[in-house]
Amino acid sequence: MRTDVTFTSGGITLAGHLYTPDTPTDGLLAGVVVGHPGSGVKEQTAGVYARHLADAGFATLAFDAAYQGESGGTPRGLEDPAQRVEDFKNAVSYLTTRPEIDSDRIGALGICASGGYVIPAAVTDHRIRAVATVSAVDLGLNFRVGPDGTQDPAVVQALLDAAASARTAEAAGEPLPMMPVRTSREDARAGGRYAYEGWEYYSTDRGGHPRQADEFTFTSIDRIVNFDAFHLIDMLAPRPLLMVAGNEAATAWMSEQAIKKANEPKRLHWVEGASHIDLYDRYVPQVTTELVPFFTESLVAQAAVQAPVV
Repeated sequence: MRTDVTFTSGGITLAGHLYTPDTPTDGLLAGVVVGHPGSGVKEQTAGVYARHLADAGFATLAFDAAYQGESGGTPRGLEDPAQRVEDFKNAVSYLTTRPEIDSDRIGALGICASGGYVIPAAVTDHRIRAVATVSAVDLGLNFRVGPDGTQDPAVVQALLDAAASARTAEAAGEPLPMMPVRTSREDARAGGRYAYEGWEYYSTDRGGHPRQADEFTFTSIDRIVNFDAFHLIDMLAPRPLLMVAGNEAATAWMSEQAIKKANEPKRLHWVEGASHIDLYDRYVPQVTTELVPFFTESLVAQAAVQAPVV
C-alpha cells in the first residue's frame, strides 16, 4: 500500500511515498529509507526498490530530494550533497513519528548518488541501524575523475570555472545558469556504455519521468566537487553494511574502494553481467534477494549491533 506523505528537511517540504505491506502484520514494522539517484525521482528506481521491500514486510519511504521532483526548495535543480545528506536524516526522523514503525529498527538504502549520500548520513546518525547501497557512486569523485576514474583533469577545472561564473551572475541578479544533465542519443553513444545506458533509462519510456531533473544549476558543481562520500565510512561499524554492484559497471571500482575502507560487518555483492544502470530496473529481483535477508537479519531479527554509547 502506498501513502503520499510530506516532511521537512532544513525548512524545505519534501514529498515522499510511504509503502507498507498489503497484508496486515502483528506488531510494529521495521523501516527503510530509500534514496534516489542523482537527478532521479521517487517514482523511478527508488520507488521500485521501496515497493519490493514493502512486499517483503518492511515499511519503506522513497522521497524526492530537496529542490527536485515534487519536493520544495529553490533554485530548482540544485544538487547539494550537504542537503541530500540532511534529507536522509530527516526522512529517518519522519519514520520515527509513524505509529506503525519501530523507531529502533530503521535502515537506509541508497542508489547511485544516494548510495554515496547515505554513508555520511548513517555515519553521523546512529538511528540508522543498517545501510545498503546499489550501484553506489561518490558524486564528488565522479565529477573529479569521471565515472571510470579516467577523466582528463581539465574537465573538472572547466566545470569549476563555470560554477564560479554562475555565482557571479547570481550575485548580479542575473538568471541562474543551468548545466544540462542529459545528452543526445548520438553523444551518449559516443560516450560509451555508461553514458548510453543513462540516456536509455532517463530519456526513453524505460525509466524517464516528467519530474526528473534534466539540468542542475551550475552552482551545484563546486558543492559536488567538494563532497567526499566515503572518507568516514570506517565509522559506520559496528552497524552492518551491504554494497551491491554490477561487475560490468563503470562505477564498480567506487564500491570496491568503499568496502575496503569500511570495517566489519560488511559485504560487497557482485551481480554478474550487470552494468551500473541495469540494477535500476533489469536486475531488481536479483538485488532484492540480497537486500531482504540483509535488512531482515539487521532489523527484523534485531541482529544489528546497537550504536556506541557516548
